[in-house]
Amino acid sequence: MTSRKTAAEPVEECSVGEVSPWMRGLQAGAGHLLYRLGLRSGQFFNGALQRSGLCLRHYAVLRLLATAEGAAQRELSEALGYDLSAIVGLADALERPGFVDRRRAPGDRRRIVAFAPAGHDFLREFDEAARGATEELLAPLGIEERKTLHGLLSRVARADGA
Repeated sequence: MTSRKTAAEPVEECSVGEVSPWMRGLQAGAGHLLYRLGLRSGQFFNGALQRSGLCLRHYAVLRLLATAEGAAQRELSEALGYDLSAIVGLADALERPGFVDRRRAPGDRRRIVAFAPAGHDFLREFDEAARGATEELLAPLGIEERKTLHGLLSRVARADGA
């Protein structure tokens, strides 16, 4: 029996600012670039939300509830693509400052998460900060490039039913 050892290829050293061949290969992949864009976007939005103590995931729940009469936690989980246990924690955190309420669904015994009046005030304030974060994130692009990027990202996101 022979054991097969594989050694990692040596990483080519480069100076700061120079991109090594293995990094160029990584940066050529759309998946990696989208991942990096997601991280950068999260940093901008979470930075704008920081003083509220909330994060982008809280904002997503509020933004969805602002357009609905309320939703079961399972519905929120499916609509946002978040794990159900994460939704429970997000709803708890949004309930503490009064941004959402848990109440009975009309004509049903189940409880739903519903948008509360304080949530409106928070969204109105944060929407302006969100626009600023988006402007900062997309600053390298012109208006037409932003429209193209938005259209392409929307099409890719809808491909999985999102």
